[in-house]
Amino acid sequence: MGELSIKIRIADRDYPMRVSTDDQDKVRLAGKQLSEKIRTFKEQFGVEDKQDLLAMVAFDGAVEKVNASEQEIYNTSETVLLSKIAELDTLVSSALSD
Repeated sequence: MGELSIKIRIADRDYPMRVSTDDQDKVRLAGKQLSEKIRTFKEQFGVEDKQDLLAMVAFDGAVEKVNASEQEIYNTSETVLLSKIAELDTLVSSALSD
């Protein structure tokens, strides 16, 4: 696993970085998604200031992370609940068959 020197363009600025060959595609995709969000916010809200656009993208990313965390907690709780229901179903079925 080697490292590559690449440049990622965000908000019309190039950022050189070293990444592992395994992570190269992920890093490039992340840079592309950031640029796309910046472009979307610029078009949607008519904002031109790069710092404002970057702040908006950062905030949007933070909201997405909070939502993903809440969804993960919900999914985990749901899995535990379904497991308990299945366990109770097995116990009730066993008691009724005796």
